[in-house]
Amino acid sequence: MYLNINGTLHQRKGMVTVMETSLILDYLSELSQNNNREWYHAHKEEYKAANAAFECLVQELILKIGEFDSSVLGHAPKDLTFKLVRDTRFSHDKSPYNPAFRAHIGPQGKLPVPVGYYLMVKPGNNSFLGGGLFADVFKDATKMIRDHIQADPSGWEEIIQEEGFREYFQVQGTALKNVPRGYDKEHPQAEYLKYKSWYLEYPISDDMFRDGEGFLNLASSVFQRMKPFHGYLNKALEGFEMPKRE
Repeated sequence: MYLNINGTLHQRKGMVTVMETSLILDYLSELSQNNNREWYHAHKEEYKAANAAFECLVQELILKIGEFDSSVLGHAPKDLTFKLVRDTRFSHDKSPYNPAFRAHIGPQGKLPVPVGYYLMVKPGNNSFLGGGLFADVFKDATKMIRDHIQADPSGWEEIIQEEGFREYFQVQGTALKNVPRGYDKEHPQAEYLKYKSWYLEYPISDDMFRDGEGFLNLASSVFQRMKPFHGYLNKALEGFEMPKRE
C-alpha cells in the first residue's frame, strides 16, 4: 500500500502505475518551486507518499534487472536511494534540497563500485537512466580501468561499437586534454585513456516517466544494453576497495 499526494490510501497490484509515477513527478515539481525548509516540513506527508512510490518503482526495477543480471538482487530499495538534502557548504546555490529522486542499483547496493544501474527522476525532462563509473575522485579506480582498456582495446571496441550500444549510448566522462603519462599516446583507444570516469546516460522525458508500465519496460531494455559495458568495467575493477572514511 502507499499514499497518494492527497493522502488517499491505495493498494499495490505488483506493477508501477501511471498514478504512482505522476505522484513522484508532481511532488518533485512542487518542491522545485518551493525549495525551502518551511514548505518541505509542512508537506512531509506528501514527501512520504512520493518516496514510498519511488521505492516501489526501485523494487520493480530490481526485479526487472534481476532477470538478466542477478548480481543486483537482494537489496532493499530504501538502501539504494539518496537523500534530497543538499550539502550547501561550498556551493553558491543555498537551496536546501535537490528536487530529484535518485537510486543506484548495483552489486554492492548504492556504492559506486562495482558499477551498476542509476536512475535519476527530476521534473522538466531532466530524468535519465545511467550506468558506469560517474565519480572521478577514485584515482585507483581510474587507473584500473585505464590499465584494462590499454591491455584489452579490442574488448572495449567491441562493446562500444556494437550496434545496439551505439543506438542508445555515447560514453561520457571527465577527461584530461592529453593521454596521461605512462600510457601509449598512439594506443587505438587513446581518447578513452584520457578519461577519468566512464559513464552512460539515456534521457527520459516527463511523459515517458509518467507511463509507469511503459517506463519500466523501457528502463529494463536500456539497462540490459548497458550490461556488457558494466561487465567490462567491473572486470577492470576487480579487487578495488572503497576508501574508508576517517
